[in-house]
Amino acid sequence: MSRFIQIVEVGPRDGLQNEKAVLAPAVRADLVHRLEDAGAKRIEAVSFVHPKYVPQMAGAEEVMAALPHQGGRSRIGLVLNAKGYDRALATGVDEVNVSISATDGFGLKNTGLTAKQQQEMLADIIARRHNAQASEGAPSLTAMISCVWGCPFDGEVSVDLVAEQVGVLGELGVREIGLADTIGVADPWAVTRVVEAAKKAAPDAVLRLHFHDTRNTGLANAYAGVQAGISVLDASVGGIGGCPFAPGATGNIATEDLVYMLERGGYPTGYDLDALIATARWIGEAIGRPAPSALSRAGGFPKV
Repeated sequence: MSRFIQIVEVGPRDGLQNEKAVLAPAVRADLVHRLEDAGAKRIEAVSFVHPKYVPQMAGAEEVMAALPHQGGRSRIGLVLNAKGYDRALATGVDEVNVSISATDGFGLKNTGLTAKQQQEMLADIIARRHNAQASEGAPSLTAMISCVWGCPFDGEVSVDLVAEQVGVLGELGVREIGLADTIGVADPWAVTRVVEAAKKAAPDAVLRLHFHDTRNTGLANAYAGVQAGISVLDASVGGIGGCPFAPGATGNIATEDLVYMLERGGYPTGYDLDALIATARWIGEAIGRPAPSALSRAGGFPKV
């Protein structure tokens, strides 16, 4: 049990996008710096969506301008379409994460596109990225499939459907494919089934899991993913956030809770737990409510 588990911090994006408080870009950049001081190497720092729909993510360009490039650290920008991709390129993000949906219902609600149309949109972005690489370089690209274990509009999602979509992304050459439990309905056994099917569908891709703790199964699902061989997990400092386009989809796995569980079990993460807890308490004050994570209340163990 010494395998390193990489935790991608998504608090500045998926964490803040569902909070009532709208933080200034300078505060959001400060959050990124605090998380990096706590050990985060990959951070989903911004989202290039229209501020009309997600006002919490307004000013992505300002956030990135306050985050000069640093070796060994990757700032990720989430995009939903080609326009967002163009904005991301202009800011010099290190990675672009393209979000698509497993279902038509959520895809139409979130982006106005069916699942198939979103795959076509992703294929177009990948083609443009290849052209940019040939000329002046381009950030790395990952893709996240939302609503893998259930959709607020279409209901249950089959393993076969997810495997088919993962296979399409693998054929497109996506190097890292994320699987997201957007509304927090997965269970550990379902996680195992999906991971096994996804590995077969895209054997050359790295799989990354993104869980919400909406129904208190997030850590159990992360454990199941690790047991199934996954080495990349998303988490949000303090357990803040959720998805504004999925009714009731509150709460991500808290980074500090996940770090505590993994490191107690012998899986290193590279994070400073005390610094994470301090950051969780700080962001709770910034958004005007205590962070919901267990560790922000109880602290770590043993006490030093």
